[in-house]
Amino acid sequence: MSYFLWISGVILAVTWFSRIVDAALGIPQVADIARPEWDRKPVTATGEPRVSIIVPARNEEEHIGGALSQLLALEYSNYEVIAINDRSTDRTGSIMDEIAARPEAHKQLRIIHVTELPAAWMGKTHAMWSAGELATGDWVLFTDGDVFFKPSALRRAIAYAESAKADHLVLLPRMTMELPGERMMMAFFQAMFVFGHRPWKVADPKARDHMGVGAFNLVRRSVYESIGTYKALRMEVLDDMKLGKIIKNAGFAPRVVFGEDLISLRWARGAFGIVNNLTKNFFALLSFQWWRTVGTVIAVGFLNLGPFLGVWLADGWGRIPFVIALLSILGIYFGMASRSAVRPHYFLLHPVSTSLFMYTLLRSMFYTLWNDGVVWRGTRYPLEELRKGLV
Repeated sequence: MSYFLWISGVILAVTWFSRIVDAALGIPQVADIARPEWDRKPVTATGEPRVSIIVPARNEEEHIGGALSQLLALEYSNYEVIAINDRSTDRTGSIMDEIAARPEAHKQLRIIHVTELPAAWMGKTHAMWSAGELATGDWVLFTDGDVFFKPSALRRAIAYAESAKADHLVLLPRMTMELPGERMMMAFFQAMFVFGHRPWKVADPKARDHMGVGAFNLVRRSVYESIGTYKALRMEVLDDMKLGKIIKNAGFAPRVVFGEDLISLRWARGAFGIVNNLTKNFFALLSFQWWRTVGTVIAVGFLNLGPFLGVWLADGWGRIPFVIALLSILGIYFGMASRSAVRPHYFLLHPVSTSLFMYTLLRSMFYTLWNDGVVWRGTRYPLEELRKGLV
C-alpha cells in the first residue's frame, strides 16, 4: 500500500508541478488587449477593416435586447450586425425587430428569422452559416446573444489582430458570477485550464493546442471561406472549439488574448446550472465514446482527488509528494485569480467541484445514450447524425 501511495504521489507531484511551471511561464506570453497600448484604431492600408458581427439567438429574450444595444454602441466606424432569431418561442424575435426599427440601427443591424431547421444541421451552426452567407465584412465575428460588449472591445481586438497578423482571434470573456456554486465551478475550470487548451500554446504551429469560444470568435473572411464555412461544422455540438481546431489544422494563425471585462456574460445560474449547460457538451467532447468517458472520469478523479486523499492516507515522508501536488494546485488557483473574480480560497472546495465535474461527464454520457442523441433547447439531434458530423 505504501509503495502504491508513493508512486501515485510522485506522479501527482510531477504532473501538477510541471503544469504550474508551464502556466507561470506561458500566461505572461498571452496579450491583454485591455491594456492602454491597445486603446487605438487598427493600422491598415485601407483604414478600419469592415467587420460583420453575427449573433445567433434562441429564446434569449432576457439578454438579447441589451446585447444588441451594446453592439450598436461600439466605438468602431465600419461594421454591421447580423442577428438571427433561431426558431425562438419567446419574445426574442420581436425584441430584435424592435431594436432594428430604431433610427441608430437602420444601417447597421439586419435581422434574420429562421422558422425551420434543415436536415443534418444543428440549430446554432445553421444560424451561423445563414448569417455568414450575408456577411460583407473583411472579418467575421461570431458571438452569442447573451454576451455584453464594452464600447472599445471590437476596436481593440481588430487593432491587435491586424498587428499580430492573426487569422483567428479568441478574446476570453469575463464570467459574471453571482452565486458561490458558480464561482466554485469556474475556479475548477480555470485550474483545469492548464491541462487542456493552453492559450499560450495556441499560437505555436508545432503545438496541438487550439481554442475557440462562443462569446468571441473573430475570423478573417478569407480564412472562414477557406475552411469551408460553418458547413464544415453543421452537426458539431462543440462548434466554437472545433472552429478553432480546423483553422489551426489548416495552417492559419490563431491567437488568444485576455481582455478583463471587455466582453462578459453570465454562463449559468448556480453550480447545477453549469452542470445542465455542460451535459450536452462533454460526451461530444469525448467523441461520443463511452470508454473514453469512463477513462476520463477515472483520470480526473485520480489527478484532482488523489492529492487530497493521499495526504491523509500516506505516512511520514510519503506525504511529501502529495503536499507538493496540493501546493501546486493552490498556486494555480492564486495565479488564475489574478484574471478573474474567483478567489483562491475556492481551492478548499476543489474536491467538491471535481466530484460535480465527474458527475457531469457521466450524466452527459447517460443522457445522450438514453435519448439516442442530444436534446438542446427543444430540438433533438440524433446520435448517429452527430457521430457522422464529428470534426
